[in-house]
Amino acid sequence: MPAMPTGMQLALMAGALLGVGVALLLWRLSPAEPDLKDALERLSPEHTKRRPAQAEAAAADSRERLGLWAMKTFPAGAWVRTPVKELALLRISLARFYGEKVLFALVGLITPPLMTGFFTLIGLRLPFVIPVLATVVFAGFMFLLPDYNARDDAKKARAEFNRALGAYIDLVALERNSGSGSRQAMEQAAAVGDSWVFRRLSEELARSRWSGVAPWEALRELSRELGLPDLEDLADIMRLSGEEGAQVYTNLRARSAGMRSAMLATEKAKADEIVERLYIPMSMLGVIFLAILVAPALLRVIGGG
Repeated sequence: MPAMPTGMQLALMAGALLGVGVALLLWRLSPAEPDLKDALERLSPEHTKRRPAQAEAAAADSRERLGLWAMKTFPAGAWVRTPVKELALLRISLARFYGEKVLFALVGLITPPLMTGFFTLIGLRLPFVIPVLATVVFAGFMFLLPDYNARDDAKKARAEFNRALGAYIDLVALERNSGSGSRQAMEQAAAVGDSWVFRRLSEELARSRWSGVAPWEALRELSRELGLPDLEDLADIMRLSGEEGAQVYTNLRARSAGMRSAMLATEKAKADEIVERLYIPMSMLGVIFLAILVAPALLRVIGGG
């Protein structure tokens, strides 16, 4: 039978829990020191621009409400490093992202104690240290899981954006070659496609028209906000066309061809990596096949000896 905790051990555990509770209570009641950078970013016009159009509808979401509460309660440093560009690309609000992190952390805190209770019911008692460490580690892992998901989804979204951007550049080049102006060429090319990339470009160009900003400046700001260097290259090319009247048809076609070549090289590298990984199981199958062929002869030799 496993040893039951002694009175001293129970007293130490109770004191530790009481100390943690008092520390959390004091931390919650103490006035929070606002992060100056975070406060200035929230007051900046760019923050208002990045806010999704469906903010009011999304506020009804439980994750949004939980995230808004967490943003008001926790200090800015508690979120480690927020993937702002990735969230802007995926159009996920900070409140929803923080709500997911808190929700995932709560799941991580609840799961190990539930598993410990299940093991206790079936007669398997674990040392007190194991569930405590499992709770801390699993809660931390679950707290950081939304960051990994956001970066992975943003990586796929950037690849999709670059593929669509190559087609968009070709369309802009054709519009410019047919005599359209810079803004007209960019807006008509964005109106051709119905994917989320073309809709995002169309929205940004429409916003620049109403705000009086040059379309290439709007695309440059969008590229910096989302972390898309290829879009910034397009903005630089169109700036030459709009401000200096340069003929950019050749430059646009060369840029789209370069993007396609780069994407093709990336896909070939991925295919080569997959083929290299296939060599290992194929080699193992060859070794097993040779062993099956050689084993009977070895057994006869050993038996005859």
